[in-house]
Amino acid sequence: MGARHGLRRGGQAAAAAAFSACPFLIAFAVLLALPGLAAADTHYYTFKVQMTNVTRLCVTKSIPTVNGQFPGPKLVVREGDRLVVKVHNHINYNVSFHWHGVRQLGNGWADGPAYITQCPIQGGQSYVYDFTITGQRGTLWWHAHFSWLRVHLYGPLVILPKRGEGYPFPRPYKEVPILFGEWFNADTEAVINQALQTGGGPNVSDAYTFNGLPGPTYNCSSKDTYKLKVKPGRTYMLRLINSALNDELFFGIANHTLTVVEADANYVKPFTVNTLVISPGQTMNVLLTTPPNPASPAYAMAVAPYTNTQGTFDNTTAAAVLEYDGPTPVAATSNLPLPALPLYNDTGAVANFSRNFRSLNSARYPARVPAAVDRHLLFTVGLGTDPCPSNQTCQGPNGAKFAASINNNSFFRPRTALLEAHYRRRYAGVLLANFPATPPHPFNYTGTPPNNTFVQHGTRVVPLGFNTSVELVLQGTSIQGAESHPLHLHGYDFFVVGQGFGNFDPVNDPPKYNLADPVERNTISVPTAGWVAVRFLADNPGVWLMHCHFDVHLSWGLSMAWLVNDGPLPNQKMLPPPSDLPKC
Repeated sequence: MGARHGLRRGGQAAAAAAFSACPFLIAFAVLLALPGLAAADTHYYTFKVQMTNVTRLCVTKSIPTVNGQFPGPKLVVREGDRLVVKVHNHINYNVSFHWHGVRQLGNGWADGPAYITQCPIQGGQSYVYDFTITGQRGTLWWHAHFSWLRVHLYGPLVILPKRGEGYPFPRPYKEVPILFGEWFNADTEAVINQALQTGGGPNVSDAYTFNGLPGPTYNCSSKDTYKLKVKPGRTYMLRLINSALNDELFFGIANHTLTVVEADANYVKPFTVNTLVISPGQTMNVLLTTPPNPASPAYAMAVAPYTNTQGTFDNTTAAAVLEYDGPTPVAATSNLPLPALPLYNDTGAVANFSRNFRSLNSARYPARVPAAVDRHLLFTVGLGTDPCPSNQTCQGPNGAKFAASINNNSFFRPRTALLEAHYRRRYAGVLLANFPATPPHPFNYTGTPPNNTFVQHGTRVVPLGFNTSVELVLQGTSIQGAESHPLHLHGYDFFVVGQGFGNFDPVNDPPKYNLADPVERNTISVPTAGWVAVRFLADNPGVWLMHCHFDVHLSWGLSMAWLVNDGPLPNQKMLPPPSDLPKC
């Protein structure tokens, strides 16, 4: 469903009273509603969550979809617009939806993570996500936020600049969203449920996908190949989204370069690469300029994993086709040479790529980095174990069960939504405001792991006063093997002021911070056996989840929440909950 013009939520009654008092306002409102003159539009969408038969890799299975589409529908809005999405859940699973990267100022009720900002939408129930896109433009995305359902329930959220505002680079000829995903032949809910029961690592995906299509490198998938048709001598903007469940991905196009201009809906100083790496949850806008006289009518695009895991992983490569306009023989699009991507464990290539990111930091798009810091926190991020119950045999490390934690606290799912408990001040039995600000048991984080790797469990949050400036150092560990962890913070963007390998040095590392033009993101990978430092201003009241965007680690408890209290002014307070908020 398309856009309609409408009033912001909460303003209808006041507007009606004003209109009755002043007929001139009615004429002015009609003028505002004319296309091209409206300050903001309201866009209405309906999401029918239903089971749909889909075939990939010669396997047909029934999967949850939105409106029968896989991937789901593209949502297009402008900065300042209001988005109203009515979700009807027609499947047997609980579900909720997250609008990944949208700040949801004071409106955590629309953020989506189940048991954090809302109880999930149960089968046969509905919920309306109603929110305004404030001060953001670029590529974001939406996905389910319950169990592993996002493997099928995801789609792009394109936020165009306000009318009359262009891009801080030449306008591209065409814009194309490309979502990288994963396909499992097995039922993914059965995969994670079995892993949680046995304590071992879950089975891995069977293919990576471009916009839901695996492509010619996989069994019987040549017909399921994504093709991007282009004209010579044009510039295209690819809106890249890593919607894979558990894998960071390298991406490249044979014989073409890519110019990165945006990360997580924040403009960056442009830089050009042959290959990029993108973590689950991250988005990236890249410019692809096609040569005026291409040497071939078609070229291969490819994604392949980046990982240092000690466990199994999907070590395959997915391919798609960049096809130039004109008569292209079928033979010309098959057996194309793949772009040269780094080896799966090339941490050096990832570090070199990551160093390129700088905020645009222009007069129009300044980098407002908190200069003074009110709260310093150090969080260890990594794997751990739980003891095996006495009545079963477990398949995790040393006969235990895999777990994951932040500061050795593995997140325990509450019985009701944290945001509602906070709003009603009913904390008892739901959450504890004592999440550790530093590791409770310091050790050589990237060296030899401690003998005891058992984690604690709890629903703990870090309380913050409104407008507190925070510096958070995320420190990777080597417990059960060092690997990178893409950490996503809901409700906020943060500035990535520093990163490095080994253990963070609180004396020697901060002087090397970039406080001038650090990149601003909502998802950042903690480097393998390394650390990353971020800063943000706690100016958005509510309860905001922070978690690893590898869903296997999220399932094992690698998450926590920030509880940001209201400020003194009316516009610094949480909105009241909507009347249709789901019940647990």
